[in-house]
Amino acid sequence: MSRDTQPVAASREEQWSRVRARLRSAVGEAAFNSWLRPLSVSSGENGGIRIVVPTRFMRDWVVKNYADQMHSLWCDECPDSGPIDIEIAVAADAPPAAVGAEAEARDGGLDLDIDPRFTFANFVVGKPNELAYAAAQRVAEAGTVPFNPLYLAGGVGLGKTHLMHAIAGAIRTRLPGRRVVYVSAERFMYEFIRALRYKNVMSFKEQFRSVDVLMIDDVQFIAGKESTQEEFFHTFNALIDQGRQIIISGDRSPSDLDHMEERMRSRLGWGLVADIHATDYELRLGILQSKAEQMAATVPGQVLEFLAHRITSNVRELEGGLNRVLAYSNLVGRPITLETTQEVLKDLLRANDRRVSIEDIQKRVAEHFNIRLGDMHSPRRARAVARPRQVAMYLCKQLTTRSLPEIGRKFGGRDHTTVMHAVRKIDELRQADSALHEDVELLRRMLEN
Repeated sequence: MSRDTQPVAASREEQWSRVRARLRSAVGEAAFNSWLRPLSVSSGENGGIRIVVPTRFMRDWVVKNYADQMHSLWCDECPDSGPIDIEIAVAADAPPAAVGAEAEARDGGLDLDIDPRFTFANFVVGKPNELAYAAAQRVAEAGTVPFNPLYLAGGVGLGKTHLMHAIAGAIRTRLPGRRVVYVSAERFMYEFIRALRYKNVMSFKEQFRSVDVLMIDDVQFIAGKESTQEEFFHTFNALIDQGRQIIISGDRSPSDLDHMEERMRSRLGWGLVADIHATDYELRLGILQSKAEQMAATVPGQVLEFLAHRITSNVRELEGGLNRVLAYSNLVGRPITLETTQEVLKDLLRANDRRVSIEDIQKRVAEHFNIRLGDMHSPRRARAVARPRQVAMYLCKQLTTRSLPEIGRKFGGRDHTTVMHAVRKIDELRQADSALHEDVELLRRMLEN
């Protein structure tokens, strides 16, 4: 560098130092650390200023949100300065291998393979899941974002993962250039913690904020993890602002997620919440028939009907039961009959038999507290009736797989928020009232045995 250019370079650095200080004061410490701290400056062409940013995503964000503010501050420092150019810090002579390595590090292996077994074509539709299925298809086929986010709510083994893989597979088939990222909430948290540890948060932000479709499975996992919730909240907002599609799954509706910040619950409920309810007999039978057809297996109708009646917990156990029966028949060489099915699945059938219903709980609690069974459904609010009813709701939440809205409907058509209040109230009272705690534990033991 010549002597003539050295003072100019020094002047630019001094100006940039003052501009940075004013930017930090104007935007706040958090925004400055996230978006502006990594920026550097050099002289551009025709007396202009060249701001260098580490990634394309960061450049787009800075141009959109801070370029005008930076230009104004530069004009204050140097009224005769030229235009500001915001550019990505990639050397012009960087070899292709280095660029490829950077892209691989940025993606971090998040573009997971989609399981080809999970398609819309082999998803069995019934009344408990028809809304979720229709919404998933709409998202997969729409040219624009129809609702954001799509939130699939349901218990374990009811088809949430199947639908998410079906959406991702359909989008990738129709639009191969679209970047779809599908991760569990646990993986999202792991990647965030790793980014913090290695001081690589900006790469993490670009990983998740430069996608076309973001799919997060089992969002309830981040409940209670404050820093992860904070980052997910900002990621969510950034993608919504860019018109990118977000698809979330959880084991319950957003409003029912315990230890989740109120603003996060609100964001998750912005678009469409599609509940996947527990399967009914007709749907379970249809799933078994479809599964047997896919496996080219001949299974007697009475065996399928028996399994649909007896295994009511979730689809995974239902299909797992059929797989065990088919494996036994193939390995041992015995035909599939009702008797062999009962013998092979006796442990699974016994476990399902032990599961109690809402009606069982209501009856046992009413007997224990010496009230009428009808009081479980009545509008009466007298404490002698209301407290046992709350205990029954609490036990239903603990001992069944039913959703809060389903439990509410079984208690005289009450709203799910009433059930939430009952669960929290009994949780609190058990800490302070030893007699009530003993009542609840006694009822639990009687119902589980």
